[in-house]
Amino acid sequence: MTEFWLISAPGDKTCQQTWDQMMAATTRNNNLSTNHKFNIPDLKVGTLDVLVGLSDELAKLDSFVDGVVKKVAQYMADVLEDSRDKVQENLLANGVDLVTYITRFQWDMAKYPIKQSLKNISEIISKQVSQIDNDLKSRASAYNNLKGNLQNLERKNAGSLLTRSLADIVKKEDFVLDSEYLITLLVVVPKAAYTDWQKSYEGLAEMVVPRSSHLLFEDHDSGLFSVTLFLKAVDDFKHKARENKFVVRDFQYNEEELKADKEEMTRLSTDKKKQFGPLVRWLKVNFSEAFIAWIHIKALRVFVESVLRYGLPVNFQAMLLQPSKKSMKRLREVLNDLYKHLDSSASAIIDCAMDIPGLNLSMQEYYPYVYYKIDCNLFDFKV
Repeated sequence: MTEFWLISAPGDKTCQQTWDQMMAATTRNNNLSTNHKFNIPDLKVGTLDVLVGLSDELAKLDSFVDGVVKKVAQYMADVLEDSRDKVQENLLANGVDLVTYITRFQWDMAKYPIKQSLKNISEIISKQVSQIDNDLKSRASAYNNLKGNLQNLERKNAGSLLTRSLADIVKKEDFVLDSEYLITLLVVVPKAAYTDWQKSYEGLAEMVVPRSSHLLFEDHDSGLFSVTLFLKAVDDFKHKARENKFVVRDFQYNEEELKADKEEMTRLSTDKKKQFGPLVRWLKVNFSEAFIAWIHIKALRVFVESVLRYGLPVNFQAMLLQPSKKSMKRLREVLNDLYKHLDSSASAIIDCAMDIPGLNLSMQEYYPYVYYKIDCNLFDFKV
């Protein structure tokens, strides 16, 4: 399970007692979850008005940063292409896997100084993650353009002989060049019709050079034949070839153009390889930054909501629960029983939620204790 429940409850005589009670209820007889203390430092409380406003702002910021974390992770998987199964080992926070980072969370005093007001800390995070989001858009756009251009060229060099580029198939010596009277055409002939082609090509028009046809290349379905004829017979030849289901490719041998195409392919391929390493490094670093910022927002939300619910002086225990999949419903019931005395209206809401389909999600997720979900499953697909 990559889902965590970040909850808080007011300290009884001590916060340790709150922790011990929760541990007894969830692990002593039933192993409903794996639990960790979640350390939040002594942050500046500020005024009640600021806290109420900040509660809404942090909810929006939480959603935004969650989106950026997922975008960076998803783009990492896209960039790794065939190696996307290695994406998880590249998605670390502070050099450790995400579960380890969350379960051993320590506030980063250097990035988010606790002497600053809560509003300032949230603004620092907002600016930092907005910058990551903007940088991701510009880097992804540049890399995607390069990748798209390369894929278009690769597509032209693959596929059926009827449509693919012939630049890497033909050679200069396959053509009669610089002649006032003669021209070499390239014709796609189905494999089943090779014999028909050999028997008939010289008679498809007047002025076809005898024994001038050669097989240059073949794929699963067809072969590419050259044939030399007089220029004045080209239209007639094409017409008769079409009637016989032989396709004349519209192709003129131009050494400079062919060379330019090959050089462009090499350049794009080299540029992609050059950009790949730095881009993956940037994604790793900024995924870590965004994920760390996201967990700090969760910490801020728990702090603000706990002060608003449980009052001053600040006295609550933040706890991180990792429920096992089969016991989630039971764990929720145990927690509701343990903390229902904190808010009797929450119990009524929970009871109603069972009976009213489509009840607003935010109402459904209101419990007598402070609760936020952290889901480390960042993908819509399995990696």
